[in-house]
Amino acid sequence: MTGATRKRDLRTGRSLWADSPGLGVPTRILSEAVVCDVAVVGAGISGAFMAHELSRDHDVVVLDRRPPLTGSTMASTAMLQWEIDLPLTVLSQRIGADKAQRAYLRSFAAVSALKQIVADEGIRCGHKDKSALYLAGDAYGRRALEAEAEARAALGLDSVFLGPADLRARFGIERTGAILSQGSAGADPARLAAGLLRRADKAGARIFSPVEVIQAASDPEGVTLLTDAGHAVRARRVVFCCGYEFPKGVPTPGAEVISTWALATKPRARCPAWLRDALVWEGSDPYLYFRMGGDGRLIVGGEDEADPMAHADPQKLKRKCATIADKLRRLLPEVEFEIDYAWAGAFGESATGLPSIAPVPDMDHAWAVMGFGGNGITYSVIASQVVAAAFRDGGDADADLYRPG
Repeated sequence: MTGATRKRDLRTGRSLWADSPGLGVPTRILSEAVVCDVAVVGAGISGAFMAHELSRDHDVVVLDRRPPLTGSTMASTAMLQWEIDLPLTVLSQRIGADKAQRAYLRSFAAVSALKQIVADEGIRCGHKDKSALYLAGDAYGRRALEAEAEARAALGLDSVFLGPADLRARFGIERTGAILSQGSAGADPARLAAGLLRRADKAGARIFSPVEVIQAASDPEGVTLLTDAGHAVRARRVVFCCGYEFPKGVPTPGAEVISTWALATKPRARCPAWLRDALVWEGSDPYLYFRMGGDGRLIVGGEDEADPMAHADPQKLKRKCATIADKLRRLLPEVEFEIDYAWAGAFGESATGLPSIAPVPDMDHAWAVMGFGGNGITYSVIASQVVAAAFRDGGDADADLYRPG
């Protein structure tokens, strides 16, 4: 078939990752008051990295109002990139060249650190090293990408500009140019988060679910979290890892929640061989992005919309995924596929494409982690490093990059 969708088979509104094997995470019921060193609020990918890192040195409790993994983690397409939504050249204009360069280098290091964690912990999550192909689009054309490739190369990042002839010869894509970079990856985000939470549990972390934090109060010695279970959690410190559900009282200047859509094809889609080893995205607004999973599925996303609730509309899901599929066919006419899964979710954006990883104002001993842009999982790694360094009193040299305002 050439892209026709059989409605009786299409799993509309269900993420591909929901059917992944090995998602079991040991959880507990909060049946009495609990005391701990650190409480992590959120059991998605950010909370999983945080719990995994902090449980090395602290007594950790993880709380989530839903079962683990069921928030924005399931909506991810898990393109593990070091490239930030804003090009290095543009980010340099926004925050200064020094900070922009540090942000890119830190993002690159985080993808490498993620790979090492997966290897060291033996987490089976389909992790695979990939290159990234960044195509010229309506937001950033050939000249912008040529300048961007030069700026990255000067920083030591493996990026090469491809002109239209090279792009056509190597990838069969008709665009005015592209940047080919090395050092990215793909993975199953649900299996990755589940593996991290299981390792944290093995290290002594306690995961309570479902339990909702309804109030947080700090004092000189720590934080008390009141829950809907009727039992309090007392912690020396708390880290809110709530994905794109911004905690009340936490400022998020220049940030907004939008909606995004994604689909996955049936396995063994007919695709060019190079696609097994590359992530593809565009310098467009909105941009198309896609990769191939280990079973030969295409995982494709895009059509972001500046509406935090649009992702809940089932009719819009059908229209958006039809548009995404049509864009993919026009870009790669030789690709043949059937859509198997179609889903949508909330997504965060910031003015810089950088996340917020910072203490909560007016609440002692509390931090909030909010990942923005297309690097959510990469930023989850960075957040765990920055917070862990702060708790060790040594601090992180790049912490200033992720402070809002």
